[in-house]
Amino acid sequence: VQLQASGGGLVQAGGSLRLSCAASGRNSSNYVIAWFRQAPGKEREFVATINWRGASTYYADSVRGRFTVSRDNAKSTVYLQMNSLKLEDTAVYFCAAGVTWISTITSHYGYWGQGTQVTVSS
Repeated sequence: VQLQASGGGLVQAGGSLRLSCAASGRNSSNYVIAWFRQAPGKEREFVATINWRGASTYYADSVRGRFTVSRDNAKSTVYLQMNSLKLEDTAVYFCAAGVTWISTITSHYGYWGQGTQVTVSS
């Protein structure tokens, strides 16, 4: 499975961004997709995940109620809608594919996209 994340950029605090993760390869729609982020000097942390049918989602406490993950299997794309962005949301965001539901652990995901930078300014 190959993953391509896009949609990052510079946004003011309180604003919104939508990230996309395009998946390609055999049976890509059968994988659990997760979003992680990594800020400078910090470890990569879990953000959100969605199961292969898109019927179930799970969020980190820090983003629950502000971020929404969804997927369109017909387009082989997973989205992360980010609203009410805060300065602390600044990070490189990665999408990842795996088979474990529910997992917040990076080692449970075998496929990773290249990351997209999100910068929230005051």
